[in-house]
Amino acid sequence: MFQVDLNCDMGESFGAYDLGNDEAVLNFITSANIACGFHAGDPSVMNKTAALALDKGVAVGAHVGFQDLVGFGRRNMDISPREAYDITVYQIGALYGFVKAQGGKLNHVKPHGAMYNMAAKDRNLSEAIAEAVYKVEPELILFGLSGSELIKAGKRIGLKVANEVFADRTYTDEGALTPRKEKNALIQNTDEAINQVIRMVREGKVTSLNGKEVDIKADTICIHGDGRNALVFAENINDKLKRNGITIKSGNSI
Repeated sequence: MFQVDLNCDMGESFGAYDLGNDEAVLNFITSANIACGFHAGDPSVMNKTAALALDKGVAVGAHVGFQDLVGFGRRNMDISPREAYDITVYQIGALYGFVKAQGGKLNHVKPHGAMYNMAAKDRNLSEAIAEAVYKVEPELILFGLSGSELIKAGKRIGLKVANEVFADRTYTDEGALTPRKEKNALIQNTDEAINQVIRMVREGKVTSLNGKEVDIKADTICIHGDGRNALVFAENINDKLKRNGITIKSGNSI
């Protein structure tokens, strides 16, 4: 039996700027990663998105990132492990408050953008993030790039972890995501993206841009909620996973 979590980055609107179709996409996913105000989102958006997710029975997670609204958290920052620890605790605490106030429970934590990619390779940064999650709530699940330093750090400190794979991204020979600034970093064809995901779940393999077969573990699949066809893609991938005998369950069951 194959089982996987389907997660989506959400709550990325800010003030007068409206981004994504969160309410509709929530019908097709099992985990929502809600921006915590640093790379996107604001208090009202956080509160509203958490309420929508909880109402639909979707697991809620804190999507923590660098304090970079202008760059959407996708620009690398020279940050110390102590600073990484502090901003991670701060952002988890912000979303935790909204979730608790609504009678819900925070399920997981996932770094965003540059913070995510840097932690995938940097042991010191990944350990600071993992420690922050553990100190806030050791029962939280830490999402990280499959097989990355972040996953290893989470395991070392005693957290439950979820190896994450991406539906719409290509991979390097080392199993890392192709940088967004490079050509062919994103998979534009829906069928191609879905077929890649199904293979990662069922076979534990992904083909890199150079044609190399790379071992990969897929506990949770990320789809992006800010794309032009995000809703259609979410509906399609949900349907195709089920048609291929893959059960979709939230991070609670990992």
